[in-house]
Amino acid sequence: MSGRLATLLLTALALAAFAANSVICRAALGGHLIDAAGFTLIRLATGAATLLALHAGSRRGSRITFDFVQPAMLFLYAAAFSFAYLSLGAGTGALILFGCVQATMILAAFRSGERFQALEGTGLVLALGGLACLVAPGLTAPSPVGSALMALAGVSWGVYSLRGRRAGDALADTARNFALATPLSLVVVALALRQVHVSPAGVALAVASGAITSGLGYVAWFAALRGLTAIRAAIVQLAVPALAAAGGVAFLSERVTLRLVLSAVLILGGVGLAIARHSRWAGELEHGAGPGG
Repeated sequence: MSGRLATLLLTALALAAFAANSVICRAALGGHLIDAAGFTLIRLATGAATLLALHAGSRRGSRITFDFVQPAMLFLYAAAFSFAYLSLGAGTGALILFGCVQATMILAAFRSGERFQALEGTGLVLALGGLACLVAPGLTAPSPVGSALMALAGVSWGVYSLRGRRAGDALADTARNFALATPLSLVVVALALRQVHVSPAGVALAVASGAITSGLGYVAWFAALRGLTAIRAAIVQLAVPALAAAGGVAFLSERVTLRLVLSAVLILGGVGLAIARHSRWAGELEHGAGPGG
């Protein structure tokens, strides 16, 4: 399989996992099946157990190196995301989250010398327009605390993705990140002990999120990042809200609306336009492995 095709497939797999994770989180937290702290702990612990087992069973046997920044960013993202949605509407939260992710990654890309190509810039404008169309009817005056938490989640995820482009082994590094982030979530559970509540359905959703859509999804994302520039990695993530909305229709009985269809066309069309420059992709794969993205 060519490097270009592998990057495309890994990116698609990671984005699908991110969208599925949003649906799972919405079902668990929105349905009050589990508290935010408990969900975060189970999600991270299950992801750690799954990835460490896969790493131990892999024939490559690559050594897991120590790093604290990546696990800290993963923990901040996971915890802030869960608690932010306790006081934010879905539309408001998505706008703050993805706005901060875009700002973090694109600013880092410019600092490292990357610049927008014409189609990338056009695609970003279309995708952002689609995102605004998707979330605008759900926007309300946001909670200051919820907004700050979601902004923290967006910046943390942006930094996590940027540093992920330097991952030597996607499986080993992601396993380490989940394993070291898990003890940090115990502190949050201790601080929020009075609000802790779980149900079998909530635990099952948290386990699915940790083992599959977070753990394995993040491994795919780390692997994909090696073939993406920082700008392109930022833009493709704008597809997640549209995919998550489609997942809500399929699995949470949410309604299909004309606004949803038009938003999806704009977002996915913009993302497609931003990555459509096939004639130069191979060269970017060779020169896009530095810091950022």
